[in-house]
Amino acid sequence: MHNVKADLNKFWKILYPDISVEGLDVFFAELQNQKRRVGNISLTSETLWYKKAVVYSLYVDLFSNDFEGLIQKLPYLQELGINCLWLLPILESPMKDAGFDISDYKKVRDNLLGPRGSQAFDDFLKEAHKLGIKVIFDIAINHTSDKHEWFIKSSLPEKNKYTNYYIWSDNDKGYSDCRLLFKGMCDSNWEKLSEHKYYFHRFFEFQPDLNYRNPEVLLDMCRNFMFWIEKGVDGFRADAIPYLWKEEGTDCENLDNTHVIIKFFRKVVEFLNPEVILLAEACQPPKEVVKYFGQGDECHAGYHFPLMPQIYKAMALESLKPIINVLSSVVTPEIPENAQWFTFLRCHDELSLELVYVSEEDRKFIHDKYCHNPDWDFRRGEGISARLSELFKFDTDKIIQAFSIMLTLGGTPIIYYGDEFGKPNDKKYYEKQIKLTGHNDTRNLVRGRIDWTELEVNLKDKNSFQSIIFNNLKKMITIRNGNLEIQIGKIEFINVDSAILAYKKTIGNIETIVLHNLSQKKCILAPQYFEDYELLFGNFIERDNQLNLEAKKTIWLKRKIKTTI
Repeated sequence: MHNVKADLNKFWKILYPDISVEGLDVFFAELQNQKRRVGNISLTSETLWYKKAVVYSLYVDLFSNDFEGLIQKLPYLQELGINCLWLLPILESPMKDAGFDISDYKKVRDNLLGPRGSQAFDDFLKEAHKLGIKVIFDIAINHTSDKHEWFIKSSLPEKNKYTNYYIWSDNDKGYSDCRLLFKGMCDSNWEKLSEHKYYFHRFFEFQPDLNYRNPEVLLDMCRNFMFWIEKGVDGFRADAIPYLWKEEGTDCENLDNTHVIIKFFRKVVEFLNPEVILLAEACQPPKEVVKYFGQGDECHAGYHFPLMPQIYKAMALESLKPIINVLSSVVTPEIPENAQWFTFLRCHDELSLELVYVSEEDRKFIHDKYCHNPDWDFRRGEGISARLSELFKFDTDKIIQAFSIMLTLGGTPIIYYGDEFGKPNDKKYYEKQIKLTGHNDTRNLVRGRIDWTELEVNLKDKNSFQSIIFNNLKKMITIRNGNLEIQIGKIEFINVDSAILAYKKTIGNIETIVLHNLSQKKCILAPQYFEDYELLFGNFIERDNQLNLEAKKTIWLKRKIKTTI
């Protein structure tokens, strides 16, 4: 406990060298009291659970109406093999940005709770944990809604506690080196509130940035984490994490003090419950994202954003090179032993193509190959707003292959709700959101509700498109969950053919080999790639002592390695 306080003091002095630690002392007393109150709230005594998880991300209202409905759908998720739920924004919000515009950090939106209020969320957590399903959720730590009490009070003419909770100026000239994140939707990073009064924002104009130069902002954000940890939440997706600290003359991204803030958060979270994780949402190249792991003392996990577009490029080129290149040590540095990459097939909304992690050439190639409808364009070529099924033109082999790559390549895989059965884009929902928000945000194409009645009918038909996708994904997840080498084993790429993405995953003397035929033609493999192996997933034809792997097909094989004495 003494070391925790000493570390927090150290971080405080870096961030606020001219501010007394008196406020920190008061906060630490609160932290100690909460620790005594909650006691040991760990569930599994496994602090590295996130390395073996299969994550499913969903919007509660679009997936199941509310938390009572989500409780009813837990068996569906358990059947699929999910052991961690990532709840996309659930906190109080005017919903102008799908809930990422938070107006109360300690309250779940009423429409998600139903008639039993907050008890519905508490009951959901209990039921999920009974089934061995962890629960993490989004918390935007860089900004709030302009409807948040902090911002309303901060904008008042008379000085008060919240006056400096946001970044104010009498003009719109500051931080001029900051890139505009929402090109085509916002014209500036400054919004005029009144004559000679502007506030700074990196995202939409209704999402003012918090001012972490004020230590009360840091402490209040910690209190938000503390509140939900006591409730039993297993982790937080820290949204927009690279932008926390601002300095004039910089691009205000990935600054040193941002990392100090995260170290502070990690100490607080770990002190209360060492099983709770912080997941960094940093749309950055791996060499920048790894900095958010620190020395194993910042975020527990982070998204591998560049891998996602390279999976699509590899499949379109029918070549393994894009994936090999992005996972090379030149692009993807080593990470601490207790850290983890989270992988995905889209950034929960769009296929993101930001220039911070793709080249202009790659962006154009992927956009040309996968943006089959100009209405899917997001941020002027910086992304494609389309669901997995749409991107692959409802080709079951390609969809299954993409899932296979994600589930076996390494890291913790994330499945976006509806993709498990090939949900298409939802144009009606998209048009409805334009009317509600006034913004043409094409990401709303890939949101929308699940029609459970229609889905149940489709899943009963074993030959339906939905059933083929669901059952193959379910089988792959079940195999992954039962084979430790697939989850966390050391990966070794195999040079078979330029169109075959092949690799071994090994733990001890157990080896799984995964082969993806990326091409549109059959490939023939020598016996060494299938002799003495047990078939785990997929099908192949063995003829004349050769393995025939059909176009766009995937197989998983397992064997026990023979040891020599």
